[in-house]
Amino acid sequence: MRKINLIVKRCADFILSLLGLIISSPVFLVVAIIIKLTSKGTVFFTQDRLGRNGKVFRIIKFRTMVMGAEKKGDGLFVYGTNDSRITGIGRILRKTSLDELPQLINVIKGDMSIVGPRPPVTYFPYEGYEGYPDWARKRFEMRPGITGLAQIRTRTTAPWDERIHIDNEYVDKFNILLDIKILFKTVVSVFAGKNVYPESKEQIDNNRQ
Repeated sequence: MRKINLIVKRCADFILSLLGLIISSPVFLVVAIIIKLTSKGTVFFTQDRLGRNGKVFRIIKFRTMVMGAEKKGDGLFVYGTNDSRITGIGRILRKTSLDELPQLINVIKGDMSIVGPRPPVTYFPYEGYEGYPDWARKRFEMRPGITGLAQIRTRTTAPWDERIHIDNEYVDKFNILLDIKILFKTVVSVFAGKNVYPESKEQIDNNRQ
C-alpha cells in the first residue's frame, strides 16, 4: 500500500507542479521583473541542499535578500522582517511564501516533492548527510518538500532536532490523505501569517534564506 501511495504521490507532484507553473506564470513573470528592477543581483536564489538519501541538489527560490546575505549579519539566520538584508519585495514574498514558487521546478525535476521534510543546507544543522546521527537520517528516506508536517506545526520557530523528530513522524505515517491535510493546513497557515520567523535567536531557522 505504501508503494502505491508513493507512486500516486510522484504522479500528483509532477502534474500539480506543471499545472501550478502554467497557471502562476503571470505572477512568476511579474515577481521576477519587480525583483530585477528593485534590487541589484539575480532574480533567483539557488543553494545546495540535502535531498532524498542525502543526495545534494540545487534548490531554487525567488531572491528575497541582498546578494551575499548568507555572508553578512546573522548569516543563515533570519529573526524577523526588520532584518536589513531583506529587500522590500522580499518581505512581501516571504510573508506570502511566494518566494517558494520556483521550487515547483525542483518538484518537476524530481529533486523535491510538494509535501515532505524541508531540505536542509549541506552544512547545517549537521555537516553533510554523514554527519547526521542515525535516528535523524530517517527524514531523508523521502523526497524533501516545499511544505511539510513540521512546517504546519512550527513553521520556523522550533529547534532543528525537534523538527527532525516531526519529519520522522511524517515518514512513518505517510499516506496521500496526510499529504492532502498538510497542504490544506499550509494554505491556512500562510493566510494566517503565523510563525513565519523565530521569536528569538534560540529558535533556529536556516530555511528562509
